[in-house]
Amino acid sequence: MLETEEESGSPNLLRLLEVAKDFIGPPDYMFCMDSGAFDYNQLWCTSSLRGVNIVELTVEFGKSGYHSGEVGGIIPETFRIIRALLDRVDSSATGRVVDDFQVEIPAWAHAEAQRMAALSGAEMHTKYDYCEGGRPMDSENLPDMYLNNTWRANLSITGAAGLPDVSIAGNVVRSSTSVKLSLRLPPSADPVQTEAKLIELLTMDAPYGAKVTAKGGHTG
Repeated sequence: MLETEEESGSPNLLRLLEVAKDFIGPPDYMFCMDSGAFDYNQLWCTSSLRGVNIVELTVEFGKSGYHSGEVGGIIPETFRIIRALLDRVDSSATGRVVDDFQVEIPAWAHAEAQRMAALSGAEMHTKYDYCEGGRPMDSENLPDMYLNNTWRANLSITGAAGLPDVSIAGNVVRSSTSVKLSLRLPPSADPVQTEAKLIELLTMDAPYGAKVTAKGGHTG
């Protein structure tokens, strides 16, 4: 059986397995060919996969947009409130996610990080294209970089709304800002618990009493 719907959430996989269970019988092995491999000289086994929480965060304040010359310093900027809320989740200086979303990394994973760093060297990050002079996170400590990518939580902003294109942006204090968050989770973290914690951190004690809504529902 080939499962080809992964990027759309595999809506028919369980139904297909149910239909085919008599034909398949009790399987001896299951192979999921959906991860990377270090090279093509041997078989590789994925030892862990991170989970994810996807949350849509919206901050509202003004009932409408106002001219910044009129209300700047009176009406708080919703993008700045977003920045403050995100600082509750990860450090803008280091990218390190707060301890609420981390787990104790097992000893075998630390040993694996040392081995994989020795095998890959700088190719761990140079295989990706980035700007000239760019310094990837923990590039001076490859075992730590490996653990960042496999066993530590990491936050990405994958989308935004309420921001006009720079070519048409005016001097307006906008009424709202929205961002879509993708929080990668350690393999052993409970995604339901982490989603509840993430929404709690983002919505409690909103700066300036702003209206903050956080919509989850996509965990894995």
